[in-house]
Amino acid sequence: MPRLGVCLRHLLLFLLFVGPFNCFASYSRATELFYSLNEGLPAGVLIGSLARDLRLPLAEGQRPAAPQPPLSFTLASHGLGGQYVQLDNRSGELHTSAVEIDREALCVESSGATIFGGAAAVSSSSSPSSESCLLLLDVLVLPQEYFRLVKVKIAIRDVNDNAPRFPVPHIRLSVPENAPVNTRLAIEHPALDPDVGTNGVQTYRLRDNYGVFTLDVEENESGERTPYLIVMGPLDRETQEEYVTVIIAEDGGTPPLVGSATLTIGISDINDNCPQFNDSQLNITLYGNSSLGTHVATVHAVDMDLGSNAQITYSYSQKVPQPSRDLFHLDESTGTITLSSKVDGDTPRLHRLIILGNGPGCIPAVITVLVTIIKVMMRPPEVVPRFIANEAEGVVYLKELEPINTPIAFFTIKDPDEKYKVNCYLDGDGPFRLSPYKPYNNEYLLETTKPLDYETQQLYEISVVAWNSEGFHVNRIIKVQILDDNDNSPVFAQQLIELSIEENNVPNAFLTKLHATDADSGERGQVSYFLGPDAPSYFSLDKTTGVLTVSTQLDREEKEKYRYTVKAVDSGFPPRESIATVTITVLDKNDNSPRFINKDFSFFVPENFPGFGEIGVISVTDADAGQNGWVALSVLNGSDIFVIDTGKGVLRAKVSLDREQQSSYVLWIEAVDGGDPALSSTAKITILLLDINDNPPLVLFPQSNMSYLLVLPSTLPGSPITEVYAVDKDTGMNAVIAYSIIGRRGPRPESFRIDPKTGNITLEESLMQNHYGLYRLLVKVSDHGYPEPLHSTVMVNLFVNDTVSNESYIESLLRKEPDISIEEKQPQISIEPTHKKMESASCMPTLVALSIISLGSIALVTGMGVYICLRKGKKHHRADENLEVQIPLNGRINLHMLEKKPMEISNI
Repeated sequence: MPRLGVCLRHLLLFLLFVGPFNCFASYSRATELFYSLNEGLPAGVLIGSLARDLRLPLAEGQRPAAPQPPLSFTLASHGLGGQYVQLDNRSGELHTSAVEIDREALCVESSGATIFGGAAAVSSSSSPSSESCLLLLDVLVLPQEYFRLVKVKIAIRDVNDNAPRFPVPHIRLSVPENAPVNTRLAIEHPALDPDVGTNGVQTYRLRDNYGVFTLDVEENESGERTPYLIVMGPLDRETQEEYVTVIIAEDGGTPPLVGSATLTIGISDINDNCPQFNDSQLNITLYGNSSLGTHVATVHAVDMDLGSNAQITYSYSQKVPQPSRDLFHLDESTGTITLSSKVDGDTPRLHRLIILGNGPGCIPAVITVLVTIIKVMMRPPEVVPRFIANEAEGVVYLKELEPINTPIAFFTIKDPDEKYKVNCYLDGDGPFRLSPYKPYNNEYLLETTKPLDYETQQLYEISVVAWNSEGFHVNRIIKVQILDDNDNSPVFAQQLIELSIEENNVPNAFLTKLHATDADSGERGQVSYFLGPDAPSYFSLDKTTGVLTVSTQLDREEKEKYRYTVKAVDSGFPPRESIATVTITVLDKNDNSPRFINKDFSFFVPENFPGFGEIGVISVTDADAGQNGWVALSVLNGSDIFVIDTGKGVLRAKVSLDREQQSSYVLWIEAVDGGDPALSSTAKITILLLDINDNPPLVLFPQSNMSYLLVLPSTLPGSPITEVYAVDKDTGMNAVIAYSIIGRRGPRPESFRIDPKTGNITLEESLMQNHYGLYRLLVKVSDHGYPEPLHSTVMVNLFVNDTVSNESYIESLLRKEPDISIEEKQPQISIEPTHKKMESASCMPTLVALSIISLGSIALVTGMGVYICLRKGKKHHRADENLEVQIPLNGRINLHMLEKKPMEISNI
């Protein structure tokens, strides 16, 4: 039972799984779609619509009876084909992707592959060829109501995007010179074209056929096209042994593409030429006393063929008698005839030697040599050498460093018949001497007379000539070969090598190629190059070629001149060397901007400085040289006020400067060099104007000399009455103001005092009834300027009364010229230094106690004063007893000069 239950459950699951798919399969009407498109299309080209081509109901415009979930299209696998397409999951449209399709890379075609035709870039087909290049895709269509697995096959059509290409750039073909007309020779390296069909290779042609060649193309069963070279005319290697042309392959695309290679046609030799002598007969005369081995003659035939076809051998004709063959030896390879037997009285005087020039497969060429022998009755003198120096095959070898009088050889001169006297001498040019060697007779010594120099002459040819009394001469030729010694040092073309290079060069820059010559030969004349010990490490000199380079960038500002030695060393033993000096000048480039000594310059200038006076000097440098180091200065801002001398850097103001208008100026100065392109830099210039005491204090209050102030008689002593307020446009001590009363007029003018620091005017003592009236105080407002303080004056008018009952009367008093005596008492303003305050800190407890006592006393006095004033105030009590009235007047007065100095009276 348990097993049965398990089986039922498995069966149920199987039916649940298989049932829906059976429904889907029964609904499906298409399981394969076929498309084709050209290779190399851009992204986004429509390949096809799966929904439309599958004729799904939604795609055909049918509306279902009940709402259905939307269609979904999904690639079942993302293999090789998936990267070339993009599938819209909703519409089912299939487009090309950003990955371009290359048919030649995607499919390795076999011969005869079918390519779909048609002009459209994308087309649909019911069935592609089995030999096409296909992309295979599996697409799932969902939901379950429309489920199906669609096989999409996309055939890739070929386009002509590849030119024919020969596998080798140079093709060589050999043709025998006797090849008949219409001979066909296959070219073993045909061109290849990855494209197929008509886009592949179609034709071949020659750029130059020389009138004797053409090309033909044969196609085999598999469709491969092979070019053949066809001989169209006679060939002759002896006339032209090689033809060089270009073979061109062309495909059938639109437009067609071509490829080419060099074709060399070599004409191979055949034996079509025979030996030939230039002459038919030679006439030779030979003396009867000639020694064995004497050269008689040399015959030479020519064959225009090559190699073995041109090999020539020489032989006597059968017509030559044996005595002549024995007397004269013929070398079969060289054609040289020499005397091989002695001539005696029985030897014939005329010999006809018929010689054959034999070539392979040829009729021999014939030449006749007539030798006439002249009979001589006596024998010539004999010259017998005995060499002291090294000798080989008649050549004597001497070293060039051999000393003078170096012996070369002994020569024995004699007459073989011992009948005649024999003499000898040396014939030829050279530093040699032949002299008798005593005490022996007929012995001569050959020796040198001067130093030998291989570099002047390497070979001498001299003759030892012997003759007897009958005038018969014999020559013995001797060749003297001079052997080279390492006696010459390498020589530089210039002992001082002057070079130049621009700075900031590229690494391993070429400087020059050194060249030294050595007159010696062989290894002794081979020169190697080396840097001297004083050369910097970043210079390199190639040992073999002499190429001098610098491995790093040079900076002219760091070092402008280099000077060191180089050596040229030969390979002799011992080696010899020479030294030259190299100087390198580093040329300037504009690689440095002008540099100001400071980035910020500050100048303190007194105001009212005269126009075009020198404010200061702007120092700027440029590390470059020449025009690159020329610096021009200009003012970027404030050029309407300031100007700068571009050569000297002197900064000037065009006008006089007033600190009260502007206390400081900030300028930007630009320095531009003369390079191309020019480099520049800027600096900040701050000009601070120093104050000059050129402004007297300006009285702001009282505003007029005609104004007055009502002072009640009940005013208590010590009470502030009014103030004089003034300002000074200058600064510092030039703006420190002191106030003083320099003139007084009134019933009791000393009743008022002014604070020299603040300008506050206070009542010093109580006012009595007889003190009523107009008080006029002339206040001097002075600064502390240097070298001479400036001042202004103002009239302070105080009217002491209980009220103002007659204003016109007061104004008439004010208009009268005051008769005031001037007090020349300079106000004292104590300014205690800071260090004195610090010194008094130690007395602080005593000062506090004294201050407390003083404050107590002041309080007591003040209380008494208040009490007295209150009692007097009862007699004259009024509602406005504390009212102070100021009535400013618009009138102006003219003040005379005080102390013969101008005084400014402010009436603001």
